[in-house]
Amino acid sequence: MLTIARMPKNTTSTLLWTPSPQRIANANITAFLDAAKRDWGVKLDSYADLHNWSIRHPSQFWTSLWDFLEIISDGRGDVVLEHQDSIKNARFFPEATLSFAENLLRRRDESLSVIFWNENGTRRYVTAGELYDQVSRIAQALKHLGVDEGDRVAAILPNIPDTLACMLATNALGAIWTSCSPDFGAQGAIDRIGQIDPKVLFVSDGYYYNGALYDTRERLPLLRRHMPSLDNIIVVPYLGLEAPRNKDSILLNLPDLTGKFQPADIRFVRRPFDQPAFILYTSGTTGAPKCFVHSAGGTLIQLLKEHILHFDVKPRDRFFYYTTTGWNMWYTLVSVLGAGGTVCIYEGAAFCPRAEALFDFAAAEAISVLGASPAYFDRLKKLGVAPADTHDLRSLRTILSTGAPLGTDTFDYVYRHIKSDVQLSSISGGTEIMTTFANGNPIGPVWRGELQVRTLGMDVRVVDEQGDSIRSKRGELICAAPFPSRPLRLWNDPDGSRYHETYFSRFPNVWTHGDFAELTDHDGMVIHGRSDTVLNRNGVRIGTAEIYRPVEALPEIADTILVDRDWAADDRMVLFVQLAEGATLDDALIEKIRRQIREHASPRHVPDRIIQVPAIPYTVNGKKVELAIKALLQGRAVKNLGSIANPDALKAFETLKF
Repeated sequence: MLTIARMPKNTTSTLLWTPSPQRIANANITAFLDAAKRDWGVKLDSYADLHNWSIRHPSQFWTSLWDFLEIISDGRGDVVLEHQDSIKNARFFPEATLSFAENLLRRRDESLSVIFWNENGTRRYVTAGELYDQVSRIAQALKHLGVDEGDRVAAILPNIPDTLACMLATNALGAIWTSCSPDFGAQGAIDRIGQIDPKVLFVSDGYYYNGALYDTRERLPLLRRHMPSLDNIIVVPYLGLEAPRNKDSILLNLPDLTGKFQPADIRFVRRPFDQPAFILYTSGTTGAPKCFVHSAGGTLIQLLKEHILHFDVKPRDRFFYYTTTGWNMWYTLVSVLGAGGTVCIYEGAAFCPRAEALFDFAAAEAISVLGASPAYFDRLKKLGVAPADTHDLRSLRTILSTGAPLGTDTFDYVYRHIKSDVQLSSISGGTEIMTTFANGNPIGPVWRGELQVRTLGMDVRVVDEQGDSIRSKRGELICAAPFPSRPLRLWNDPDGSRYHETYFSRFPNVWTHGDFAELTDHDGMVIHGRSDTVLNRNGVRIGTAEIYRPVEALPEIADTILVDRDWAADDRMVLFVQLAEGATLDDALIEKIRRQIREHASPRHVPDRIIQVPAIPYTVNGKKVELAIKALLQGRAVKNLGSIANPDALKAFETLKF
């Protein structure tokens, strides 16, 4: 009999949702828990029991998970985990060989693999058989062009079905895939992809965003000039624009190229579990983006674990996350194929052609799981959008959010104005780990403002400055044991020194992620922001997210960003605000903001200055850029403007004088 955590007496959290007995009984995680009890003879009566077992007996857990997920391979082998005592040297399933693409292309029938909408009203439905055949033809074309195991194939593509097919074709050959969104701009793409010397580059003729058409064909000469390793550039026609004239023999059109081949059985190259398969990038707003090399096996087992156990995806479920191809959530989105689900894609601006666009999509296509960033839900709330009153969301079981902390008032908004009977899972992980540290629990409750649970198989802790575990206090988020999706290395870091300095130098033999977090009394988690933006005033540490939440709850405030001027003997803290339409930053509003911070965050963290700006800058992945603003105020340039979604917003900060 499963037990559900109940509200402890010493906390003020509010219980917002509890799964029904039927939902618990039918959950994938319940079946997995029963299988683990049967296979290993262990007593597991709750999620907490399951998590404790997963980190105390990792070989048992990962063996059971492999079998439960039915991973396609040449066999997982007898060895599950080598070098268990060292996170940096640990190896999972060293005897196993597999193909990520093969595990996603399990179906070849008339069921839907992809549902695609864009902001212009285009709709496209791709069956499993059609996707398989497209991947087959692209793989044959790439092989014809000389792409082989270990070669890098890059893409600057919008989130369209062709991007998924190109990735799967690349992976099927054993080559390494990397991608970024075309809205990075040419230089932003070069800053990332240019580091890894790709052999082939896929590009689109353009993309749509917020009612505008962006023609990207003029970028091709610049990309060619700055990526001398390229043998071929393949244009994917998305907008239907005239193909560029082929002045350079390396320039090819995808339809012309694949038209030379007939669909056939794909010869998937199965490679060792820890062989490189993907390269992802950090935002890189204050320096060159880091290039994380991820393995096929680690990525596969972690993402399928999330879909099947944490998101409770069933075969034919429809999974949607609003993302670009340059974010790790794109890999989460497309990997639902391996769980038997359907990939649901919306390309374009989330509020175009209207504020309810994503919920139009969710209702029309009977989406089961919907995800987006906290900024998206916050804007819905500010606009007064209430999908619960206007849309049929009977199919929607789970709402996901990640990229930043989800505010407590946004939890309230979801349950009041989107759906009352839904699992709201604020999750937290990162590009660096291709998975999560904290995730959803379909058999457990949702508490206001909290991430439900620590992810299975991840020994996540919160520690103080001495490295000692703490609870109900803010501290550093760490992972104290090996996990299979730890990045293999950073590209262009031959001795591993940059990798070690970033994640292993703070505490010995643990992964220090760089998040400021807190474990709650009932084992949920609160993320307080990046630890490199944590504010320390007179010994009191507080995350920027703890200030953003209460201030942005004010109706007069559209957005905020906070910077601590800890340079030149000046530790003044400055809060920049973007006002809602019709609001004025007068003395009354300034005092209201200060009072809100005093009451809801900390009196010590009331800003010294509150300054109005036209807009708040974000990365293309939807994250505020505190460190970039700090660099500007220190007189330093922001090096990678291509990573900023709205670079014009930086201009207001460049001219500020204090």
